[in-house]
Amino acid sequence: MDRIKIIGGNKLNGIIPISGAKNAALPLMIASLLTDDILTLENLPHLVDVELLIRILGNHGVDYSVNGRRERQDGNYFRTVHFHARHIVNTTAPYDLVAKMRASFWVIGSLLARMGEAEVSLPGGCAIGTRPVDFILDGLRALGTEINIENGYVRAKASKGLLGGQYTFPKVTVGGTHVMLMAASLARGDTVLHNAACEPEIVNLAECLNRMGANITGAGTPKIHISGVSSLSGARIKIIPDRIEIGTYAMAVAMTGGDVMLKGADPQLLDSVLQILRQMGVNIAENADGIRIQHDGNAIEPGDIETRPFPGFPTDLQAQFMGLMTRANGTSHITETIFENRFMHVQELVRLGARISLSGQTAIVEGVARLQGAQVMATDLRASVSLVIAGLSAGGETIINRVYHLDRGFECLEEKLSNCGADIKRVHG
Repeated sequence: MDRIKIIGGNKLNGIIPISGAKNAALPLMIASLLTDDILTLENLPHLVDVELLIRILGNHGVDYSVNGRRERQDGNYFRTVHFHARHIVNTTAPYDLVAKMRASFWVIGSLLARMGEAEVSLPGGCAIGTRPVDFILDGLRALGTEINIENGYVRAKASKGLLGGQYTFPKVTVGGTHVMLMAASLARGDTVLHNAACEPEIVNLAECLNRMGANITGAGTPKIHISGVSSLSGARIKIIPDRIEIGTYAMAVAMTGGDVMLKGADPQLLDSVLQILRQMGVNIAENADGIRIQHDGNAIEPGDIETRPFPGFPTDLQAQFMGLMTRANGTSHITETIFENRFMHVQELVRLGARISLSGQTAIVEGVARLQGAQVMATDLRASVSLVIAGLSAGGETIINRVYHLDRGFECLEEKLSNCGADIKRVHG
């Protein structure tokens, strides 16, 4: 099993190109099921989750092709990929595929909208907490879907097609909003979604669906209106930059010190995070090329954050922020409001010398003068990269085990960091 080896202490200087957002790419790929024309996605990241979803879509009959050869530039794969669901050959998403990635459950909305039926395995548990699909199923029922759950599968039918309706999400859910946008696009009549997610990935999907011929207004606000159409055509769209990657590398520079241009980064995607980093003494400059991050490497000011849906502080950056706060000049408080079990990285950071205590859903982090390298284990995607951030500034050698989590969401991580002076490499076997 691969591991990552880091010798800490080097500052980061150079350019890091920002990849396409995984959390935008996955629903955009699933949208290809809605049309028998070609959907072209630019800036598709090269990630384990993306490749797995390509397999899952292939199970339903979606063909894909890469435009020309893959060109690697500045440590990044720039891919334009064409998805073509000319014929849906299978409306069942089996357990052995869905269990590997929860987002694959989202195919249920597109299959229902186009084929009038879907049989999708329940996704099961998740390391960072429960992510119930009840909101998705209730939303589809509001569009006239008949749903039965048998033997671990959701069997959904809308034999006469989906019908527009009103639905209020009991809690903001990005996945639920994605599914309802795709399903309602082909429903007869109007659909209004209340308490919808406002994330930039939602806006990216809505823009894509509108280019395909959908009629969606209000994306990016809590109230979205969808006027259903009879069919959708092909389209071409660029995947937005990955805001979690932007925040992760910005925090890495704040941790180690240095001067890095995050090429292609869009500051509007994570304004709340950049504001907090500025308050802590990090220099952040925005220009046409992206975002420039500068810090002298001295201890930064502590900070208190609470994870919230967009435009609040993202839960997917909570672990990275905690890694940064281990070296702050004082005590920080980090409250997790989205997932109930997203502090599994705490004990691994403690192995590096961090001082962290937990009180319910709040972590109290007392900054230390220095971290010390050690063997640690990644527990999930975002937790794993928090250990990378900590290891970059720790004295001596840090070995991170179970790094397959990283490959799910960070493209060319070691290469991007090593190009900026980090002593980091992957050890195979």
